[in-house]
Amino acid sequence: MQDRAAQAEGLMAAMASGDRQALAQLITLYGAGLQRYMAQMLPEASEAEDMAQEVFLRAWRNAGRYDASKAAVSTWLYRIATNLCIDRARRRGLRRFLGLETAPEEAADAPGPEQVLEGRERLAATRAALARLPVRQRQALLLRAAGELSTGEIAATLGISPGAAEQLLVRGRAALRKLLETEDD
Repeated sequence: MQDRAAQAEGLMAAMASGDRQALAQLITLYGAGLQRYMAQMLPEASEAEDMAQEVFLRAWRNAGRYDASKAAVSTWLYRIATNLCIDRARRRGLRRFLGLETAPEEAADAPGPEQVLEGRERLAATRAALARLPVRQRQALLLRAAGELSTGEIAATLGISPGAAEQLLVRGRAALRKLLETEDD
């Protein structure tokens, strides 16, 4: 993870100098995770893709203002993403955060119809359970799962202490488990 962080800092410096190739490399490093995170925070996957592009557009425009002493690149990008999602939710009056894009599967590894149906049902139950969690718990869990951020990065992204981030994760996991167990019964 440390190599990725150092690489990202170098890319930000290159972007500040106008290197478009650095932007492409930054998208390769963080694009998929950002899009997964935003797909969970927004109602449609296509909207998440557009919003993820907006994150990188803002990163490009503000690359010269990025300060590595204040936050890791990943934290900075996920904070931009979180703010965009919050702004979108406020504008549209969203109360629920839906959607999760799945990666296309290889044809040879494709599950049978029963497995597909079971997976879709489980995914729907998980989405519904996530939507019932308090917003901060949901954000912390999604930053960990979709964004693959560390507890420290989650804390910085949400503007809280690492201990508070850990508590959000612990409480969120417990609440999600309880909701899913209730669904199973």
